[in-house]
Amino acid sequence: MNRRTLLSSGLASAIASSARAADTTHIGVQLYTVRTLLERDYDGTLAKIAALGYREVEFGGMECPAAMLKRHGLTAPSGHAPFERLERDLPKVLAEAKAREQRYIVCPFIDESRRRTLDDWKRLVALFNIVGEQAQRAGLAFAYHNHDFEFQTVEGELPYAFLLANTDPALVNMELDLYWMARAGHDPLAWFQRHPGRFPLLHLKDRARDGTIADVGSGTINFRRILAAGSWTHAFVEHDDPADPLKSLTASLANLKKL
Repeated sequence: MNRRTLLSSGLASAIASSARAADTTHIGVQLYTVRTLLERDYDGTLAKIAALGYREVEFGGMECPAAMLKRHGLTAPSGHAPFERLERDLPKVLAEAKAREQRYIVCPFIDESRRRTLDDWKRLVALFNIVGEQAQRAGLAFAYHNHDFEFQTVEGELPYAFLLANTDPALVNMELDLYWMARAGHDPLAWFQRHPGRFPLLHLKDRARDGTIADVGSGTINFRRILAAGSWTHAFVEHDDPADPLKSLTASLANLKKL
């Protein structure tokens, strides 16, 4: 490769990365953020989310038919399914996700009683591989959403690394929650580099200097760096307990566009 080709290639790569970071088409809303509003007026809340400029949502426990989303120009490529349902009622979970036209089902949390020992994590690996295989057969993909407990050593192993090393990369993806990883003191880019292609989904929420959750762009996380580096396909803005959910979503999207 000559110097001119190298420079052109580098410039094209930089432009592509910048365009990718600036494109908010696949930045959506994790509906857990607006759960209190959904309880009062589901359809009206979806209309407000669409009016803000979002085009995607992720279900977080309160689902609706795909037709309701389409009425507002929204889609739901992903949805959370409780661990207990994945374990005991997987065929129904998959059928429901297909009916809602999802592409991903995500395990959002593991109860402490199921993750105390390394043997517990080995059982989780086996279950996740089964869920991933069944999801794939149904035309879906499976992912696991982290908190910070996955980064606390269990019997000499880091559970998050253990999951990535022992689950089948073709069957088990990760939905990386940037706040919880930052709280655990880990760099997302290091995980992207170690396991390329395993992080199609992101949760976008910032970490304030006092450690609390903040609107995207108002805290300490370098979103420009992360969004430009990862091979993600969908990213969802989330705030676990916002004082004003719609105001929080407005501020986060505005800050992301500035990137």
